[in-house]
Amino acid sequence: MLNKMLSSIGIGAAKVDTQLYKTSYTVGEELAGKIVVQGGKTEQQIDRLYLSLMATYEVEKDDHKYTQKAEIEKYQLSEAFLIQPNEVKEIPFTFLLPYDVPITQGRTRAWIQTGLDIKNAVDPQDQDYIDINPHPLVVEFLQAVNQLGFRLREVECKKAPAAIRKRFPFVQEFEFKPISGEFRSKLDELEAIFYVSRDQIEVLLQIDRRARGLGIFEALGLDESFVRFTYDHADVPSLSGQLLSLIRQHS
Repeated sequence: MLNKMLSSIGIGAAKVDTQLYKTSYTVGEELAGKIVVQGGKTEQQIDRLYLSLMATYEVEKDDHKYTQKAEIEKYQLSEAFLIQPNEVKEIPFTFLLPYDVPITQGRTRAWIQTGLDIKNAVDPQDQDYIDINPHPLVVEFLQAVNQLGFRLREVECKKAPAAIRKRFPFVQEFEFKPISGEFRSKLDELEAIFYVSRDQIEVLLQIDRRARGLGIFEALGLDESFVRFTYDHADVPSLSGQLLSLIRQHS
């Protein structure tokens, strides 16, 4: 009886540990591992075992930035089961990372959060941080803008208006500065948002022109142009030229 009472407040209760086979992934890649559930000092009913893919994003309010958490996906891995005292259960799992998960660059963090739902008890949890790398087609875009004289300055996940976001309350922005080439004296920066699917990328590109001393243009947002376009693997050989034409057209 004492052990059951202690378990209900988390003392001597079941524990959970997620063991990933690796910690670095590309969006769309299969993530695999196993969950080890260690029984406590008394028999316990596990109502649910789940994994959540989590990520952080920034919210700005009153000139201050705050870090928020977002649940990207949630996976239930088992039905209810009993765990006996000191019993060890291993539950293997695999799932595909969604294509729209943010990459872990800048201040963005991602992790796998594992939980056990135990009725009338403290629910054990485990967190395992992972690195998420960009889709190969996004890598091609990064290389193309690099060839045009731009350098990646910042990558940031931040809360966004509904008009430009999709599943999540945030978008991930890639900010580029022109440091060489023909756009060095014409543009302040490029900002890109990628909407990623398996074989295609949709890009929302913001082109910020230099206002050349006309501050009213900056105040009215007239120094900015927005371009939306898509590309796939077949477009990669001409991607740099396509970007060059678009930027010239709006700079």
